[in-house]
Amino acid sequence: MQFTLNRRQALWGMGAVGAAAAFGLPARAATRNLAVLHLASHAPSFIAFERGYYKDAGLDIELKFFEAAQPMAVAIASGDADFGVTAMSGGLISLAQKDAVKVIGGALTEEKGVTGAIVLASNKAYDAGLTDPSKLAGKTFGITTAGSSFHFMAHKIAQGNNVKLSDIELRPLQKLGAIIGALSTGQIDAWAIQPSVAKKMIREGAAKQIGLVSDYAPNYQVTTAFTSTKNAKDERAMTESFVTAYSKAIADYNAAFVDKTADADEVDALAKIVHKYVESDSPAEVAKQNLIDGAMRINEGLALSLDSCVEQLEWFKAEGMVKDAITNEQLFDTSYVKTI
Repeated sequence: MQFTLNRRQALWGMGAVGAAAAFGLPARAATRNLAVLHLASHAPSFIAFERGYYKDAGLDIELKFFEAAQPMAVAIASGDADFGVTAMSGGLISLAQKDAVKVIGGALTEEKGVTGAIVLASNKAYDAGLTDPSKLAGKTFGITTAGSSFHFMAHKIAQGNNVKLSDIELRPLQKLGAIIGALSTGQIDAWAIQPSVAKKMIREGAAKQIGLVSDYAPNYQVTTAFTSTKNAKDERAMTESFVTAYSKAIADYNAAFVDKTADADEVDALAKIVHKYVESDSPAEVAKQNLIDGAMRINEGLALSLDSCVEQLEWFKAEGMVKDAITNEQLFDTSYVKTI
């Protein structure tokens, strides 16, 4: 069981740390928050938590849930969370320029041969002729916020189909659940989302598939791992421990759901873990199948696809969503993982 200390308990605990040292006992590590979303792409976050990989690495991690990428970056900068794994956003980049956050690794990635994010049309729009992404001009496309990964995917889809992004009406709806609801009811025409969500909507008859993001953005680094600049600079041992623990969970996930080298018992065990946090309102077997069907590669060892991330940074600059002055060095700390 995890406990959060209030200020009085924390002050009392400082005395306890001294007592522990005096008696030669190990002191309890400070609790660290990991910012996560209720998405299958965050499966390694849950696997590492439930299997004790964080504790094995000397970390006391608690999971802190969010509804979109931008608030996660703010939480890292403010100290409300210590680590996060989510898409690069305009907010994250702006905070990096203020020396508040650093991208230290890469996670979810588009890979040829593995079904990645799916471009969806609402049933209403599909019946009206939106049967492929080349017909998106004049249509509405759901995003969480300006500068989100959904915004970037809309750009890549438009670019790949010779459609001006300005000819697509982007609808910022803040939360994933709001976008799902809007697409299901025909309030927006299109969206692009990870296959675990997209395939569920398709099976339930809530939307139609009209394309794949990998056709327009191969090798796209969809999500990144990041932390505060202070942690990256001054808490190296702790940050390395996080990378180690998370990487162990990535290996479990990829073996079970992407490479399919794990046995059936292991697949069942991991699916049960993820089901506690993703699609918990669905029957376990249904959620398991969604997880299998919707698996995307997560980079081994949190390796960072630097070229893809730099492309995203340059796009944010070109769109005027971040300042031109920000440098790669301000945004990325590549000393923790391999770059690919």
